[in-house]
Amino acid sequence: MDIRRFGLALVVAGWLAGPPPALAEQTLRIAMTASDIPTTTGMPNNGFEGMRFLGYTIFEGLVLWDLTRADRPATLRPGLAEAYEQAPGDKKTWIFHLRHGVRFHDGTEFNADAVIWNLDRYFKPDSPQFEPPASGISRARVPVMGTYRKIDDRTVAITTKSPASYFPYMAVYLLMTSPASFEKAGREWGNVATLPAAGTGPFRITKVVPRQAVELARNDDYWDPARKAKVDQIRLMPIPEANSRLAALRSGQVDWIEVPPPDGIASLKSAGFAIVTSSYPHVWPWLFNIAATNSPVKDVRVRQALNYCIDRAGLVSLLNGTAEPSVGWLKPTDAGFGKPANAYGFDPEKGKRLLAEAGFGPQRPLAFKVMISTSGSGQMLPLPMNEFLQQNLKEACGVQIDFDVVEWQVLLNAARQTPTVRPCTAPWRSTCHPRHPMSA
Repeated sequence: MDIRRFGLALVVAGWLAGPPPALAEQTLRIAMTASDIPTTTGMPNNGFEGMRFLGYTIFEGLVLWDLTRADRPATLRPGLAEAYEQAPGDKKTWIFHLRHGVRFHDGTEFNADAVIWNLDRYFKPDSPQFEPPASGISRARVPVMGTYRKIDDRTVAITTKSPASYFPYMAVYLLMTSPASFEKAGREWGNVATLPAAGTGPFRITKVVPRQAVELARNDDYWDPARKAKVDQIRLMPIPEANSRLAALRSGQVDWIEVPPPDGIASLKSAGFAIVTSSYPHVWPWLFNIAATNSPVKDVRVRQALNYCIDRAGLVSLLNGTAEPSVGWLKPTDAGFGKPANAYGFDPEKGKRLLAEAGFGPQRPLAFKVMISTSGSGQMLPLPMNEFLQQNLKEACGVQIDFDVVEWQVLLNAARQTPTVRPCTAPWRSTCHPRHPMSA
């Protein structure tokens, strides 16, 4: 069980006093929260921030998100497959009918062979193009993948391990890279990253400078005329520290930043910058390894107590109202929220009672270590948020939290590891968890 803490609201600062004047060539400069540029081989790391900026802009899947409306959660639309359906009489198999006339940025044709090549890249360890980092990402997002086969040049069948009506919602994460990119790079994915790789999307990569920037140019031959890019170029820069992003925006170094510091929003508004927010269920929970011997979080009372010891409203105040207190993975207004019997709120006395029942108190405090990162994947302000939780848990219920601060991708890799069962160093201190809690 995790600690469900808060729902996040996306905050983006935009151009000063409206869009820039028409120029011969327009470049949109974006400051990301990532500490490094996401990988550029066609399956970006850095979580969903990587997908936003170096995923869907360049590389596409058989199915795509429909992002035409901001007043509701995104639905699906046909992507590189113009249509798809479950096979008659076989609920585990999906048939994808590929779109005609689509070409990769390098001019090569997108067809069924390219789809199978990419699926082998993710799911066939003995294939020449197998890419372990991309495979780890894909397998985590599409755990039901079974077999797949080419029916003809324009048709592919994918069979899941068990019937999954929601499989199209997973297919959006299987992005397609040109097989020619791999061949041109000497069959080395490290070379593909700076080649750069070719996708089918509305932008193509033109320049990669590790840890500094990635430059994209509009794909004038994009297959969907209605979605052709409206700017000529995009320059993506990793600026993980919030105040540094704010300074870059104010100085004119960038045109758009993710997640400005909450205490700077009022001044941005007064200066004429556009602030765009949207409420959506984006929760980064603390993940506990309850498989470890002597782990204190094996006891459900401990996990429940931690939920009662968290001041969600106080955290929202820290964020200047740019978040909402969460009560689960989904918002209460969501049709799938259900009717839970227990609704957690800030109740330190109840939390301390539960901890006492589990054997923890002033003479034997609950203590454990949490792995966090300082930025990445739309976490807003993870370091201040986690420091708030650290102080909050100490003051409310006497819980002692230590942090292991790492780069985002290191954190993500740790979260995907198989939980260990090795014993803790002490019966009350869960310092032995490789599957550490995720950060805010």
